[in-house]
Amino acid sequence: MANRTDPLAKSIRGTNPQNLVEKILRSKIYQNTYWKEQCFGLTAETLVDKAMELDHLGGTFGGNRKPSPFICLVMKMLQIQPEKDIVVEFIKNEDYKYVRVLGAFYLRLTGTDIDIYRYLEPLYNDYRKLRRKLADGQYALTHVDEYIDELLTTDYSCDIALPRIKKRWILEQNKLLEPRRSALEDDFEEEEEKDEDEQLATGLDDEHEKDYYRGGSPARERDRDRRRDSHRHRDRDYDRDRDYDRDYDRDRDYDRERGRRDRDRDRDRDRHRLRDDKDYGRERDRERDRERDRRDRGRRRSYSRSRSRSRDRKDREDDRRKRHARSSASPARDEPKKKKEKKEKKEKKDDGTDHPDPEIAEANRLRASLGLKPLKL
Repeated sequence: MANRTDPLAKSIRGTNPQNLVEKILRSKIYQNTYWKEQCFGLTAETLVDKAMELDHLGGTFGGNRKPSPFICLVMKMLQIQPEKDIVVEFIKNEDYKYVRVLGAFYLRLTGTDIDIYRYLEPLYNDYRKLRRKLADGQYALTHVDEYIDELLTTDYSCDIALPRIKKRWILEQNKLLEPRRSALEDDFEEEEEKDEDEQLATGLDDEHEKDYYRGGSPARERDRDRRRDSHRHRDRDYDRDRDYDRDYDRDRDYDRERGRRDRDRDRDRDRHRLRDDKDYGRERDRERDRERDRRDRGRRRSYSRSRSRSRDRKDREDDRRKRHARSSASPARDEPKKKKEKKEKKEKKDDGTDHPDPEIAEANRLRASLGLKPLKL
């Protein structure tokens, strides 16, 4: 409820007045402590007291882009939409310069082109100093006429996009505005009146007066030259303003074209970067496959070496086992031979041929050949 626009408020430029402020900045203002505590329940009459307390102007500042009290009061004026007479009184206030700047900023957002030029151009004669809070939180020095020139010549101020307005020379061509009158012309007119008063006070003779009013007086010629110079100066200011507007439009078109070229270049660079990223990813996949192949080959090689080593070890074990079996099997194979030899030796012993008596041994051999038993004597 506190952030809604006044139901009686009229739409500005075909939209809700609060929509003239960007949504992000609008949400930051709604969450600000100054908005919740100081701007709640303000009316067009009580808003003046808060405006008189301002000591600087600015948009947002700090790392979290905190809105300033100046921009919060601008938002409140958009919400309650004060009458035009109140806004004009803000602008004409000469005692409080920040009240004047606040009214000028609100009129620049919501006013018509004719009202903007009519009420803001007289503020070019205000040279008072202003404190402006920058985005980094520091203060900078400016003046009222400089800030009014910023409102009339730029499209962005205090972090708010200003609505577009027509050029002054277009309104002058359409007879909607009178040619701008410089404050220096008033000084020239005062000097002319002073010169005329001095000439009348010195008591010019009749002939001199005739020559003056006839047009042959040097003073008359000097006044005519001064007025001619004044008109020439005013025309020069008008031409300079037109040249400035033309240069401003040309620079803006150039900036727009340069921004388009920069965007195209950035788009091409992003396209090339995406292509390079794809190539890099493809190359990285190939490198990963090669690394996997090298790892697999190393694994197979180590596996084959381990198998060959295990096979060699197994062969050596088999050979050792065979040798052991062979060595263990040889005694069993020689055992019948030994038994046979032992038997033969025993038989040889039993046949008595080894008897110590040669005769008996000879008789036993004979008996053994005949198959008889040996003699045992």
